[in-house]
Amino acid sequence: MLERFAELTTAHVADACVRAGVPVRTVSLTAVVGERVAGRVLPAQHVGSVDVFLEAFESAAAGDVLVVDNGGRRDEACVGDLVALEAAAAGIAGIVIWGLHRDTVDITAIGMPVFSLGALPTGPLRLDPQPADALSKATIGEWTVTRDDVVLADEDGAIFVPAERVDELFGLAESIRDTEHRQADEIRAGRSLREQVRFADFLTARAADPSLTFRQHLRAVRGAIEE
Repeated sequence: MLERFAELTTAHVADACVRAGVPVRTVSLTAVVGERVAGRVLPAQHVGSVDVFLEAFESAAAGDVLVVDNGGRRDEACVGDLVALEAAAAGIAGIVIWGLHRDTVDITAIGMPVFSLGALPTGPLRLDPQPADALSKATIGEWTVTRDDVVLADEDGAIFVPAERVDELFGLAESIRDTEHRQADEIRAGRSLREQVRFADFLTARAADPSLTFRQHLRAVRGAIEE
């Protein structure tokens, strides 16, 4: 999966979701280490202790991505170097955190791909009750993800897609990528994007039919710049 994703971006996959009618579940995260990661979601809801991560690793499969739900909190870091080391030892492909991390220097040295909302020196100063579903789902932004989902992350953030539709979405994303690359090459060669997508024709058609959208026009001329 990561090998195929290496030739794509989360933006391509997001556009593929739009085209396929799949909900676009994305969040803005920053890469701490590594440029990208792809794998099945291994969810864990953090409540103040690393034991939930250790328990998650007990049932992990090689290539899983630990997806940490810490409610987007910015008053504590919930993942540090020891969790990253243990994740690597368990065969985890990366860590995606809806919250903060710490031990940036050590995590960088470990080389485990980590994506988070940022860094903070302070670890948890609390210990809340662990919910019964702490290892079956994670809420990231407005999205709830489970083991039935795959997470893809790169420099633009993270996107979650149904595992059963990954191949379909990758195929669409590759088609969109190829179209956009051709369009970019033509712009560099002197043929403007407006010319390529027949923008003057769109303006004329919209004047006659104000309900016509640019996306409808793009579909008609087989453009892909918005989806």
